Amino acid sequence: MSQIYFLCTGNSCRSQMAEGFAKKILGSGCRVASAGVEVHGLNPLAVKVMAEKGIDISQQKSKLIDPEYLCHSDLVITLCGDARDRCPVTPPTVKKIHWPLSDPALATGSEQNKMVAFRKVRDQIEQQIINLAKNDSL
Repeated sequence: MSQIYFLCTGNSCRSQMAEGFAKKILGSGCRVASAGVEVHGLNPLAVKVMAEKGIDISQQKSKLIDPEYLCHSDLVITLCGDARDRCPVTPPTVKKIHWPLSDPALATGSEQNKMVAFRKVRDQIEQQIINLAKNDSL
């Protein structure tokens, strides 16, 4: 069974959405978790846009990186430059991938504008995980 770890700064949006998609798309053949270099709490807009895709992430929690899980992962995917730069050192057996996604939590303006930003990043994450699922390295 492959073990995947999604990391971003606060484990509130991008990594939480990635965890939700990965659990759905990759299924029980993968152990999936997400974490942050800081804990910012689960963003309610991330929960909303994932619900639009039929994925409930409302029970997920914002967590700090677990060094044990990190070092035993087959694949670590960083979703922002901050997480990539601040990720603890891993053994050479851990493959690392970086997906430079914008932070939808930084969107300004109306609720509708913010939802557009969240949907855009959500859809990018979904496509990346679909591509990952097609990859034979899992």
